[in-house]
Amino acid sequence: MKSRSNRGTFESYARRSEPLLLAAAVLFCVVYAWPIIDLELRPGLRDLCFLTQWVIWGVFLLDYLFRLYLAPQRAAFVKANLFDLAIILLPMFRPLRLLRVLVLLRYLGKEAEANLQGQVAWYAVSSAFMVVFIGALAELSAEQQVPGAVIVDFPTALWWAITTVTTVGYGDTYPVSLEGRIVAVMLMLYGIGLLGTVTGMLASWLVEKVDAADALRDSFRDEEIAEDSRQSIAKLEAEISALRADLAELVALSGGRVGGVADPSGVEGSGSVENSPKN
Repeated sequence: MKSRSNRGTFESYARRSEPLLLAAAVLFCVVYAWPIIDLELRPGLRDLCFLTQWVIWGVFLLDYLFRLYLAPQRAAFVKANLFDLAIILLPMFRPLRLLRVLVLLRYLGKEAEANLQGQVAWYAVSSAFMVVFIGALAELSAEQQVPGAVIVDFPTALWWAITTVTTVGYGDTYPVSLEGRIVAVMLMLYGIGLLGTVTGMLASWLVEKVDAADALRDSFRDEEIAEDSRQSIAKLEAEISALRADLAELVALSGGRVGGVADPSGVEGSGSVENSPKN
């Protein structure tokens, strides 16, 4: 009974906390991107952005610990939420701090689970756009202060992120720092997975369309067979009705003849003379 109560409390808290975590992730994305894109941001606002990042990281930490406390099976919870744990445990490595924003992906994933066929495409597209944006920010953060760097402004970083995640790799822009190359590897791996997901979605869509066409053709064939069966049954019923009419007529005719032969009063009558054979 206690386990069921904990599970209910855990699920209730998870449902209520998702919108708050989503808002926190969006806010984190804003306060992370602002100092990176605007290099002339006032020191006070820059410090406020950094402070807000740590406050939001603390919110994620408290959320994780509270969900761990409410989880009916804590070991299973840890195994099922390794990504969340990585977001909490990797705050000191500057590019990976942006992984906290990927709580948005977790939220979108939960929405997709509610209606898998209708939401998977939206989930894939929205997550792709968000990862490209996040990758561009992370790369710009890692590269913009490095001597000899090519990626020093956000448009260039965004172009690099798009060419990297699509596995095109023109080579006109590239990271030179270790942190930037780590971000590049993460985007490459995500791009490979994204291409596999898109290919699988297209294959599934084609199979679904083929199955629907086969089902429609089978339904038409079944309707034709049913119509032929109805016509055959109607013909059989008409033939049976005709046979019954013929049989009734034969029975009537046969009954009249038998009555004439068996009637003794008609031996000397005209009917008997007319029906007698001639010598």
